[in-house]
Amino acid sequence: MEDTLVSAGDGSVKRRYWTIQEKRRMVEETLSSSTSVAVLARQHGLNANQLFYWRKLYHCGQLGHSSSVEGSSGVRLLPVSVADEPPHEAHRDSVPSKRTINIEFPGRALVSLEGDLDADVIRAVLEGVRG
Repeated sequence: MEDTLVSAGDGSVKRRYWTIQEKRRMVEETLSSSTSVAVLARQHGLNANQLFYWRKLYHCGQLGHSSSVEGSSGVRLLPVSVADEPPHEAHRDSVPSKRTINIEFPGRALVSLEGDLDADVIRAVLEGVRG
């Protein structure tokens, strides 16, 4: 493992730079090992807080492509669009407003949810469609 050290010219070391591949390798080591992050950070000569920060970047996808490692969430974000529909004037006072959520999976299905919806119901539907 080679790291880059930048010198101020007077013999003092200013800053160590790690490549993205090195950061990713160290983070993946923390995810696949039973050794604590603090111990692994010490072994690599850095502060544990720095390694925790790299783990956060890794989980957000900001350290390049993550490999399939235990602890990876496998979460994929889907595009969402919101459309406003004006209320029907004839039923405005007599019928309580309904909430409707339409979820379209391209090439798969269209799921419509109506009524009082909470996060648990929506989560159960999405997990059922996802398989």
